[in-house]
Amino acid sequence: MADPRGSEDEEQFAVTSLGLAVRAGRKRLDLSVHALAKQAGVSLGLISQLERGIGNPSLGSIQRLATALGVPITQLLEPPAPDFAVVTQDRRLRLPTPTDVPEDERAVRELLTPRSESTLQLIRSVLPPRFTNAGRPFRHIGTESVTVLSGRLMVVHGEEQVVLEAGDTATYACSTAHWWSNEHDGETVVIGAVSPFER
Repeated sequence: MADPRGSEDEEQFAVTSLGLAVRAGRKRLDLSVHALAKQAGVSLGLISQLERGIGNPSLGSIQRLATALGVPITQLLEPPAPDFAVVTQDRRLRLPTPTDVPEDERAVRELLTPRSESTLQLIRSVLPPRFTNAGRPFRHIGTESVTVLSGRLMVVHGEEQVVLEAGDTATYACSTAHWWSNEHDGETVVIGAVSPFER
């Protein structure tokens, strides 16, 4: 017979992890508990309880919190990353790409850091010839630093535009709309580090 205390401990760990993730996201956006509650459309008490590791929020409430914090719901529900973690090449998470773009024009983006890591993401991108996401510029809270491993990359950040050669690195605030273009006849390979903290 299963020990009921085991499931209780697991539930408590899940609530505590969720509370820590909500608090970290709120602090990252410099929001008060009241401001987050208003933005997410949930009660002040729900957030206050969660951040103290108590409560039993509904899936709908968690989804509203994730939307208000600008993160996928899975990021709130996954346990925090361990102090030391290894992601082997065969265990990299392939990030989604737009399906309305021809397959040979899609970038291949792989997450090199643990998927539960919320303060830093390292992403390897392989951009095919003719790749551009000018029609889908990124804009989010955080700071990004990108290094070209091979090929040539044009980075457009607001009114700024620069072409990076292999070995060059650009760092920029992500709240300004930005996009990339492969300026090389073959593939361009880029390593990018993304932090949720704005410069």
